[in-house]
Amino acid sequence: MDNVLVLVRHGQSEWNKRNLFTGWRDPDLTDQGVSEAQKAGKLLKSQGIHFDVAYTSMLRRAQRTLSLIMENIDQTEDDLPVIRDKALNERDYGELSGLNKDEARARWGEEQILIWRRSYDVPPPGGESLKDTAARVLPFYKTRIWPDVKAGKNVVVAAHGNSIRALIMYLETLTAQQILEREVATGVPMVYRLTMHGHVEDRRNLVA
Repeated sequence: MDNVLVLVRHGQSEWNKRNLFTGWRDPDLTDQGVSEAQKAGKLLKSQGIHFDVAYTSMLRRAQRTLSLIMENIDQTEDDLPVIRDKALNERDYGELSGLNKDEARARWGEEQILIWRRSYDVPPPGGESLKDTAARVLPFYKTRIWPDVKAGKNVVVAAHGNSIRALIMYLETLTAQQILEREVATGVPMVYRLTMHGHVEDRRNLVA
């Protein structure tokens, strides 16, 4: 298989496990997260997918996920360029970052937390909405990632739930409501084939 764009959310992080708002904070993967990333690599290898270029965020959980995927498809950073950029970082949760989600609900109320988490354009205090996240992710996609895909390269993007949601929304032309309802599982590769105009020809999730 060639000419694919693969999006993958990092494996479970230590803060995912502890039910904390993470954002731009930098926890590592749990053992489960390591296993998820290794499994993602094995699934990609089973499909005969190798990469010409890789993109990831500036955060350790995404970078380590990418490294583990590459290990399991027998590629290294000597084989292909790896571009790290904060444009692909997770949504910044501002004052919610580091808080347990139950603690946050006790402080601001369940309804307000739900609004911050599930609205498209209402940011938490000091943080970003999904709309804000898309405003940095999409220009990076259009100027850096898409030209590689259009040139016929196999591209992998290892990033985060909300930076990947921004990409999915754009690629699949989803509404704000549709993308908020889309779950992005940890460590599951989403394999896209795109036309020369960037439209989705085929998409599938690789699961065992």
